[in-house]
Amino acid sequence: MSKSKVTIGYVFSTIIWPRRKYVFIGLFLIIISRLANLVLPYASKILMDDIIPEGDMNQLKTLLIVVVSAVTIQAITSFSLTRILSVEAQHLIAQLRARVQRHIIQLPVRFFDNTKTGELVSRIMTDVEGVRNLVGTGLVQLFGGILTSFISLFLLISISPMMTLYVLVPVAIFGVISLKAFGYIRPIFRERGKINAEVTGRLTETLGGVRVIKGFNAEAQEIRTFEEGVERLFRNVRKSLTSTSLVTSSATFLLGLASTGIMGIGGYMIMENNLTFGEFLSFTLYLGFMIAPIVQMSNIGSQLTEAFAGLDRTEEIMNMPLEDDGSERNVKLDIINGDVRFDHVSFAYEEGKNVVKDVSFESPAGSVTALVGTSGSGKTTIAGLAASFLNPESGTITVDGLDLSKVTLQSFRNQLGVVLQDDFLFEGSIRENILFPRPDASEEQLHTAVAAAHVNEFTDRFEDGLDTLIGERGVKLSGGQRQRIAIARAILADPRILILDEATSNLDTESETFIQASLKELMKGRTTFVIAHRLSTIRQADQILVVEDGQIAERGRHDELIEKQGRYYQLYTYQARI
Repeated sequence: MSKSKVTIGYVFSTIIWPRRKYVFIGLFLIIISRLANLVLPYASKILMDDIIPEGDMNQLKTLLIVVVSAVTIQAITSFSLTRILSVEAQHLIAQLRARVQRHIIQLPVRFFDNTKTGELVSRIMTDVEGVRNLVGTGLVQLFGGILTSFISLFLLISISPMMTLYVLVPVAIFGVISLKAFGYIRPIFRERGKINAEVTGRLTETLGGVRVIKGFNAEAQEIRTFEEGVERLFRNVRKSLTSTSLVTSSATFLLGLASTGIMGIGGYMIMENNLTFGEFLSFTLYLGFMIAPIVQMSNIGSQLTEAFAGLDRTEEIMNMPLEDDGSERNVKLDIINGDVRFDHVSFAYEEGKNVVKDVSFESPAGSVTALVGTSGSGKTTIAGLAASFLNPESGTITVDGLDLSKVTLQSFRNQLGVVLQDDFLFEGSIRENILFPRPDASEEQLHTAVAAAHVNEFTDRFEDGLDTLIGERGVKLSGGQRQRIAIARAILADPRILILDEATSNLDTESETFIQASLKELMKGRTTFVIAHRLSTIRQADQILVVEDGQIAERGRHDELIEKQGRYYQLYTYQARI
């Protein structure tokens, strides 16, 4: 996985510039706010040097009105700033989450085989959070702080160049320390995102497999694993807090030295009549306005660094090639017959370790091809290749004579149905799960699929029928009930090519009899691949492929293979004895 380093130019062009209207409004408001903020120091000088010595009540009233107006402007601009930019920042986060989720869900199946679900959830939900500081108030506050500091600097120089020069030395040292610190912190934030994703991933697995954990009395083991993860996260946070506190402490120390020097120099100049008391008070307040944004910038700098680190990880995902980006797959299928042909196909999950080796066979339209063999022999991989979940390393797979690697996945998978041994059901109702492949199906089509898969045998006993909620992954249903819902879903999809991973394995004997009849009806006229574990279920297959060590060891119909008394005969008679 290649690492991406997000640059300022990239952030400006893709995140800030498209939202320039909001950013420019924010910049305008921050300028107004900061200019209003500078009224108080100047008003203090006039109060001390002019109004109080002269006892001018009218000028005092005018001054108070000006100060109140400035404070009111500050309050209004501050509210408007937060209202406009913070809302837009949250809108951006929502858009980025949707964009990342859209990209991730279109990545190849192999990516999901190697990545934890919880880690992906963290990538989608957490990594993009930091961008609120790029479009939100963080960025304009940074700009406003820089603006205030520069204006304050010029005003300080106009009051006393010597005192200003003295102040600039510690400020410059602080600037150097900050730049070094933020360069050090960014990789820490990147690592935090990675650790957080790993911990979230493990936690998701733990909660999803809680029955297995309790069944093996492994609670203590999982608690320990999670505690180790959060400890790693804590150490990372501690490291970043140490770095940011170093910046803050440096600011406190260096700027404290500057203030001490100002007291000495200012006091001396007042005693020498080179500086008025009002000018000294004004200088002190302007100094605060110059220094406060610099200290604030250290916090904003940490937020922006975190945002860049999150975008680094987000862009890393977004740079991964999609399963079908339209560059190679550009052949759109109409309604297919379903002739599938494997021509010298090989596949490896790891380079140089083929799990499918030079496999060739043909499944004519409407035929049933059974894949049998011991666990790990490669039969599931062959089915995955037929479903286009995987792409061959060499050789070609064709559908109706068209190279499957050139066909758009959407046009192919619109005509594909899959029923897995441990099929996935979504949280919600039975009705929603069956309608999943065709949400717009009619009530009649729905009930036809329900009856064909004998789902109504158990839903009729439920108070809410098809609207019964099944819990996460269908946890409230038995294995056989879940399997029948998965079969009904496939029946409703009405595919041309069907892949069954021992679809009756979770059924009791009575249910299996019903389902076998339903599957026989479902498979009529469809090209079907059956991954068979129980060999008694595939006696009527048009061809049986015995897969051993990624190769086809035998092929033929049931009676032919029994007569040969080869590998299939051994597997069949062994199961029969069991």
